[in-house]
Amino acid sequence: MATEVKVPTLGESVTEATVGELLKNVGDAVAVDEPIVSLETDKVAVEAPSPVAGTIKEFKVGVGDTVEVNAVIAVIEEGAAPAKSSGDAPKAEAPDTNAEKAVPAQAKAATGGDAAQTLSPAVRRAVLEHGVDPSTIKGTGKDGRLTKEDVIAAAEAKKSGGGASAPAASSAPASTGGERREERVKMTRMRQTIAKRLKDAQDNAALLTTFNDCDMSAVIEAREKYKDLFAKKHDIKLGFMGFFAKAACLALKDVPAVNAYIEGDEIVYHDYVDISIAVSAPNGLVVPVIRDAQDKGFARIEKDIADFGKRAKDGTLTMDDMKGGTFTISNGGVFGSLMSTPIINPPQSAVLGLHRIEDRPVVVNGEIVIRPMMYIALSYDHRLIDGREAVTALKIIKDAIEDPTRMLIDL
Repeated sequence: MATEVKVPTLGESVTEATVGELLKNVGDAVAVDEPIVSLETDKVAVEAPSPVAGTIKEFKVGVGDTVEVNAVIAVIEEGAAPAKSSGDAPKAEAPDTNAEKAVPAQAKAATGGDAAQTLSPAVRRAVLEHGVDPSTIKGTGKDGRLTKEDVIAAAEAKKSGGGASAPAASSAPASTGGERREERVKMTRMRQTIAKRLKDAQDNAALLTTFNDCDMSAVIEAREKYKDLFAKKHDIKLGFMGFFAKAACLALKDVPAVNAYIEGDEIVYHDYVDISIAVSAPNGLVVPVIRDAQDKGFARIEKDIADFGKRAKDGTLTMDDMKGGTFTISNGGVFGSLMSTPIINPPQSAVLGLHRIEDRPVVVNGEIVIRPMMYIALSYDHRLIDGREAVTALKIIKDAIEDPTRMLIDL
């Protein structure tokens, strides 16, 4: 008996997705609840599982297709998988002509010609960009599939001289006569949504950014003093983000407009703080939410952040993880940013931008000393938040970071 596999419910207000990858071939046996298709939504990647055990009879979609909730994406023939003849050549995904053209000839040769077609479009692009031989990389994805992260890791290892070499890439002839290439790749649904939301934020909000700088000496000293005890007791590292999250809770309590947003002709205030933490994922920036941050301790916040980071990398964040949020913290410092003007995450009205820590000369008690300093930025919607309120909120955060005792006594 044939059973249809349909696009599952994707989350609140999400009605369609893009087929990111076919995880099985026609003719493959599948178990109950085994994922067969990866779908990209506006926010996260989700997998469509098989409702029955059997054999994949047909795929109704190809990579890159847009599908709606409850649309049929595959047909499963219940029962044992039939034996495949040697002439069978099932494909797991519809041909991606543009991506296939982009795979270097040497990469094709190294993987046995058409074997390169079994790589997902994202992996093929990564192979092209980093010039590595996919046949030398061990895949960590499901059933040993090569992932984009595997390719990037191999490229980094190659640069540092500690990983497998890519002889195919190194043997490529050097460009001559000013030869240039370009590649046209369709934006993922997530990247399209990110682009739209950021542009909407600029179009609809009156954005302004105020800056300050923090002396990180006290926080660094506290981390050095308690990091071993903290890790031993809570089984998590003590990071900087926990300090800034708790400092933000103080500021948002004293300046509630920074924790509010505009809805129509009304202002919606919150007596809780749900902090969206900007996390870099393979397909783009995502913002999972630490809920009720005002009631959580450092250990719980650090564990939430670590869990979000891991699941963002693994692609297992859910819609519920990113629903809501009243304020956002974005840490560009992990990438080396010195200063930036972050864009708010609608419908929120403010975002705190953190940056790299560097030793700089500052004047303390009339003397020039070297201190570990960080620029911090607060971008806000001037329609709701006045300059006085924004500057006050950022100053509260600065004071709490420079004197962490304030967080203990709610000052």
